[in-house]
Amino acid sequence: MASIELNAINKVYPNGFHAVHDLDFSVADGEFMVLVGPSGCGKTTALRMVAGLEEITTGSVKIGSRDVTTLPARERDIAMVFQNYALYPHMTVAENIGFALSLRKLAKAELDRRVREAADVLSLTEWLDRKPAQLSGGQRQRVAMGRAIVREPAAFLMDEPLSNLDAKLRVQMRAEVSRIQRRLGVATMYVTHDQTEAMTMGDRVAVLNAGVLQQIDRPQVLYDSPDNLFVAGFMGSPAMNLYEATLSPDLDALRLGSQTLALPAELAAQRPALRSYADRKVVVGIRPEHLALANGDAAGKTLSVDTALVEALGSEQLLHFTIDARRLHAPGVDEETELGEAVAGIGVARIAPDGRLSDGARVQLAVRTDLLHLFDPATGVAIRS
Repeated sequence: MASIELNAINKVYPNGFHAVHDLDFSVADGEFMVLVGPSGCGKTTALRMVAGLEEITTGSVKIGSRDVTTLPARERDIAMVFQNYALYPHMTVAENIGFALSLRKLAKAELDRRVREAADVLSLTEWLDRKPAQLSGGQRQRVAMGRAIVREPAAFLMDEPLSNLDAKLRVQMRAEVSRIQRRLGVATMYVTHDQTEAMTMGDRVAVLNAGVLQQIDRPQVLYDSPDNLFVAGFMGSPAMNLYEATLSPDLDALRLGSQTLALPAELAAQRPALRSYADRKVVVGIRPEHLALANGDAAGKTLSVDTALVEALGSEQLLHFTIDARRLHAPGVDEETELGEAVAGIGVARIAPDGRLSDGARVQLAVRTDLLHLFDPATGVAIRS
């Protein structure tokens, strides 16, 4: 077993496109690290550089104690699971799993042992004599993983391995992949564009945008304490509501459009950097679950909104609303927009399933003002210290 270490790696293509910028982090032995970000953010390129399938422009990669920067892929002692299963249709499950070992001329007894062990880990034992065409999508993906497991590599690399599965099977396979990785205890880099996948699977998550590492931490930390607008807007479904707002001179209130929210007295003490934003614009972020239908007197802690659509999901409702405040797009998340570009005030609240709301109804939403996120409108950086 081994760790994976990326030391300020860069990828610049011959046409001058800088795909990955100074990517620098490590994956501990046994750790499940997820790289997440929108399409084209450089996560797959980074994975391919670690695998040896893409040349590194500058920087270095270590697997265990070995510097593998210039080594070909076959000498890096890694196993990769791709988006497409790439199974041989004429071979059985057992033959597919053991194919790489047969090329190494491994003794048949040892090959059979490794195939049986991998099949047991993946719950494929009863399917070993089947052909890929006789398997479900999830079973085929497990066979592809089995082919990687039998090699007993120092590290696993996975490039969107679940993206070809239907929604229900993806949920099931997320748990399966996590279970298998923890049982094997091998350092793993896993690439996905699905932030829900990242949140539920990773020990840590690295968020990338335009080839730049935005934040790396445990999933809950990324969710609760995003470093900037990109991470705030990307992590979470539904996404965080982001609005242009103005802090009062005394930092005791926040004005959104024509409405005012009272702020907790301890907020300024907890975030001394806010003093420099007195009577200035900020970006306020409100998670959908930090909004609820107001019940009784909550003066100064509610927002008046108009119901646009209610999605009943059984255990909860998603209330889509309009508000007379300027909603901001997080750059690179919602669409190709510059920081600070505003659109009509829309938002979403995650509310209890009881009670029915009609479209167009005006309602009061209670706001957890102690859990507001505040960002610099020019840089997008979180105002926390």
